[in-house]
Amino acid sequence: MKKNILIISVLALGAMTASCGFLDEELKGDYTSETYYSNSEQAVMATNAIYNGLYGNTLWHFGDVASDDSVKGGNAGDQADITSIDNFTAVSDNGCLSTYWQKGYELIARANNVIEFVPAINMEETLKARLIAEAKFLRAYQYFNLVNIFGPLPLKTKPQLTSDAIHVGLSPVEDVYSLIVSDLNAAIKDLPESYITDKGRATVGSARALLAKVYLFQKNYSGCLEQIQAVKALGLYELVEDYSSLFADGGEDTPECIFAIRYSNDNTASLGNNLNVWFSPAEEGGYYFNAPTQDYVNCFTETTTDGKTDPRLDASIGRDGQPWFNDNTFNKSWSEATGYLVKKYNERLSETLAKAQSTVPQHIIRYADVLLMEAEALNESGKSGADEPLNQVRARAGLAATSASTQADLRNAIRVERRRELGFEFHRWFDVMRYGKEYAQSVLPDLPKDTERFYFPIPIGETETNQGLK
Repeated sequence: MKKNILIISVLALGAMTASCGFLDEELKGDYTSETYYSNSEQAVMATNAIYNGLYGNTLWHFGDVASDDSVKGGNAGDQADITSIDNFTAVSDNGCLSTYWQKGYELIARANNVIEFVPAINMEETLKARLIAEAKFLRAYQYFNLVNIFGPLPLKTKPQLTSDAIHVGLSPVEDVYSLIVSDLNAAIKDLPESYITDKGRATVGSARALLAKVYLFQKNYSGCLEQIQAVKALGLYELVEDYSSLFADGGEDTPECIFAIRYSNDNTASLGNNLNVWFSPAEEGGYYFNAPTQDYVNCFTETTTDGKTDPRLDASIGRDGQPWFNDNTFNKSWSEATGYLVKKYNERLSETLAKAQSTVPQHIIRYADVLLMEAEALNESGKSGADEPLNQVRARAGLAATSASTQADLRNAIRVERRRELGFEFHRWFDVMRYGKEYAQSVLPDLPKDTERFYFPIPIGETETNQGLK
């Protein structure tokens, strides 16, 4: 049984829309938005409800399947909407787009409620400030994902209680990023470095690491490096010796984890990590989706200094003849699409652990990511020393120091290392897009050629109901 896990209260205090206007009659129930936020216990529960919005996410549809690391997988005729994501033919009625959009804005609505209503509560001020900071961190994280998938967005920052708050027009990408940066800078001021209990909540390290990534995506390399130095100065994070231990029960409690979605294996299935159901073979009751490509396997061109395969490959995917879980050997027939399956998020079955109740964490940001961001920011800004953080990541994998010396060669080496190190943690699509049109089209032949930066269409459910988009 997990210990010290952040248990989420499923609390839906949120948005209420009406196509014909609002009723004057008070809601029938225990609380309204005006009466709920009255004490510290309710403030904590409302903040917990934001974290609940992280569960059951489908970021892998975009981070993995839309990239060159994987294809849809699964039964060939199943989940056609994911196929449309895979080949960039998704239109506005695509169910995958709708699901991610709805869950994303549900999380944002819950965060907006906390940011709006908690300040007025008569409670201990340090706790109040921390809860608001957590809400701003989570809102920033969700907007960061949404803006990189959909581009210009309705920038909703108020509780969904008025027409003006519901019917919001599109804001440019730059404005969305401005809110993200503002939220994270505000969060940094009031988040703690760590928690004795209630582990899993956002920390100042989480906010600074995410802000470093935001700055990197904006090509603000000096800002990125400033945040990374602040993360390092905390003295809390380091690479763990065993890469595979990050993707097992307890991987979220290692010093490499900066922020992760943590899961429980109690009887509440919605609090377990169900990615292992989606990614595991039919032999284990899984659906064998998100099938790694041969191209991903081929990026592992280097052996370790003692002549072995890079250990990250077999820790990340299942390959024919290699050890799998439950004392099994992986068989390529388990993956009809490519012969490979994702190994991260899977774990050994037992009598007390249902398949949908895995406790393997989903890492959002870990220290290796920060080191590779540092290497990239140093290299792209023309500074020396980019090989140092790059080689730290390589050394953990048993690889020799990089031989790259020019800026162009280091750029390629860093990009390859990110792909190996962070495979199937839902980063690759975002990296490919930010590397630019030429790179993206070189690795994604199906990507439309007539656009500088590809974004998926806004779901029809939003365009038909949000009058601000008319």
